[in-house]
Amino acid sequence: MRYERGSAHAILDEAYDCTVAFVVDGEPRVLPTMHVRVGDTLYLHASTGGRLGLTARADGVRVCVSVTLLDGLVYARSQFHHSANYRSLVAHGVAKPIGDESEKKAAMSALVEKLGAGRAAESRPPTSRELATTVVLSLPLTEVSVRLREGGVVDDPEDLPLPHWAGVLPLQRVAGLPQPDTGVESAIPSYLPHAPHSPWTTAVPMRGKHVSLEPLSPAHVDGLMAALADDEVWQFLPTPRPSTREAMAEHVTLATRHQWSGERVTWAQCDPATGKVMGMTSYHDVDEKGGALAIGHTILGRRWWRTGVNTEAKLLLLERAFEVLGAGRVFWYTDIRNERSQQAIARLGASRDGLIRRHRLRPDGTWRDTVLFAMTVDEWPAAKERLQARVAAG
Repeated sequence: MRYERGSAHAILDEAYDCTVAFVVDGEPRVLPTMHVRVGDTLYLHASTGGRLGLTARADGVRVCVSVTLLDGLVYARSQFHHSANYRSLVAHGVAKPIGDESEKKAAMSALVEKLGAGRAAESRPPTSRELATTVVLSLPLTEVSVRLREGGVVDDPEDLPLPHWAGVLPLQRVAGLPQPDTGVESAIPSYLPHAPHSPWTTAVPMRGKHVSLEPLSPAHVDGLMAALADDEVWQFLPTPRPSTREAMAEHVTLATRHQWSGERVTWAQCDPATGKVMGMTSYHDVDEKGGALAIGHTILGRRWWRTGVNTEAKLLLLERAFEVLGAGRVFWYTDIRNERSQQAIARLGASRDGLIRRHRLRPDGTWRDTVLFAMTVDEWPAAKERLQARVAAG
């Protein structure tokens, strides 16, 4: 146990949350909350109506703040010597509410900045009413202790010959990919993690004579609602038709989440002249290492069936797959009952490679047998020539 300013500050800055202990009417209370360090002062966030905020009125409240970062689990040969590697901090003192509004705003801005450098400028500041319902407590970092354990197993010499596995399991907090709220159209901020920028998982814009493929975004929700408001369009798809705008927005959000994780790359199909949304389509089951991907999750409005839209969209996707990404195989899945889809895929020049029985559950709860079609890079030149002729004729 020791107080080293550098170690203490590093622990507080790395952790996003802390636990505050205080006493109310002779009884202990423990509250998890967020914190931020500015210099040698720790700022704590609370509500004016909460126990901590109410207790801290006037002269403040005596608190004990603790922060722990768990770095690993230590497995010893003996149960007695099992342990953990960690870094922890305990701070004691009187936490006082900030009365000065400018200091209070600065502390809240610092807390937001801790979530991402630049976030304060990219979010709305608190209103006077919001400030009035929030308590920001300041705690001087004067009574502070740091505890830590690092290193490996510490077994008794007589236990070393035992056959049990011993060692350390490292642990770390890892951020996942951002999941935007419904209706968010802005790009992911630079201070948040992004999916790997592989061209295989990047939805680049593509433009043709009959269709423009735009990276799917919430801005396409209303257009998709209008274009795809037909149950027959969704008849053989693995999800039912979204019946409300909120449901369609959630459908789009789910597709974009898959895109950021690399599971699926989705485009909106739009009229290149007017920008009108006609449908959507995707790469999925992307296997960059194996040089293969699927084209699917294609939903096109009924009024554009038997036009050049679907043919040209597939031509653009196939050109990118074979000629830009260097794929060796592109494949399609379709419901065995969907004869129209099977005929359309065959007209692209793909071959029927087999049947996958009981492959997926349909929305009605029945099992779907899936027909597998594929096209290889060797078959692509002839298929490309035929598709280009069909698009030109259309």
